Amino acid sequence: MTEYLTVSTLTKYLKAKFDRDPYLERVYLTGEISNFRQRPSHQYFAIKDEKAVIQATMWAGQFKKLDFKLEDGMKVLVTGRISLYAPSGSYSINIENIVPDGIGALAVKFEQLKKKLTAEGLFNPQWKQELPLFSKKIAVVTSPSGAVIRDIITTVNRRFPMSQILLYPTKVQGAGAAEEIAANIEAVNERTDVDILIVGRGGGSIEDLWAFNEEIVVRAIFESRIPVISSVGHETDTTLADFVADRRAATPTAAAELATPNTKLDLLAWADDQELRMRNRVTHLIQTQRERVEKLANSVVFRQPERLYDGHIQKIDHLTSRLQNLTENKIYREKHRYELLEGRLLPAFVKLYEQKKNQVDNLVQALLLMDISKIKARGFSLVTTSSGKIIKSVNDVQTGDQVNLDLSDGTVRAEIK
Repeated sequence: MTEYLTVSTLTKYLKAKFDRDPYLERVYLTGEISNFRQRPSHQYFAIKDEKAVIQATMWAGQFKKLDFKLEDGMKVLVTGRISLYAPSGSYSINIENIVPDGIGALAVKFEQLKKKLTAEGLFNPQWKQELPLFSKKIAVVTSPSGAVIRDIITTVNRRFPMSQILLYPTKVQGAGAAEEIAANIEAVNERTDVDILIVGRGGGSIEDLWAFNEEIVVRAIFESRIPVISSVGHETDTTLADFVADRRAATPTAAAELATPNTKLDLLAWADDQELRMRNRVTHLIQTQRERVEKLANSVVFRQPERLYDGHIQKIDHLTSRLQNLTENKIYREKHRYELLEGRLLPAFVKLYEQKKNQVDNLVQALLLMDISKIKARGFSLVTTSSGKIIKSVNDVQTGDQVNLDLSDGTVRAEIK
């Protein structure tokens, strides 16, 4: 009899096969990324070629290590482990490493960052600054031990020895180089006496020059208020620093030449121009001040100085009159208010007095009615025991008790029979 398996049993068996197969523990694939949409943590997409497709999973920890962006259609080399997901019965590759196929990862990263910064306008010619013709102070961000600084010093001393060179010793390759380059560019910009800034290093591979392709360096150059000359690598080398700098120099010597005037004739022409500009400026200033003095001298205030205080006297008179009117109005309002209050208060006080007087009279009459002497004068008497207790009922006495009869004109003793 045929034994039928459940779907879960078969899937469990296949999963065990997948997990134990040594050929599936480490698989190397080449293909094209498909259906990629970046997610907040883990990434799920597909790797395909002309005839087949396989689902791919890349965990967040591995994805964060990538130094380039994944894009649909990108050809890649993938290393990973094949696994089967039991609930859906589908298999996929868990990616451990992925690199671009054909060109290197750094080249991909270069193009992607260049595209991004170009879209932001960082390389737009409209942001380029003009280089000063004469630089009193030239800052240089480079390695203190390389040939770059020596070439710059030699060229500047030959062409324009009046310029002062400020070296900012900087790490130009390796870990932390980009951050140090950007920090020194910002440090130079904190000064107010630097006319031009040269950023550079000698030649090398793309890895050696990579610090000058980092976004932090590109943005530091873009935000520099001091004109920047980029001199990175040799003439055939190109970095993003070259694109964003105000000028690019193929060599350190060329950078120094851009930062200094060309010939003695340039110096003489500049001096003549400065002299002419200064003369015109002084002449214009003298003429302006002369016209101002003449205008003031012809002013009516100088011809009739009393006008300086006429206006103030009128203002004082106006304020005095205004104050007097305000005071009189205030006194009138308060007097009128007092009269109104007096007219309302006096009748009210008289009425209250009459009410209180009537109340007192009524109370006096009530007290008089309660006067016991008046009661006794009408023929009544007050009966008390020999101890002085008032007798109010026949039950308060017995036969033979002695009582006192308090009359209007005296007291009489009596005995109860």
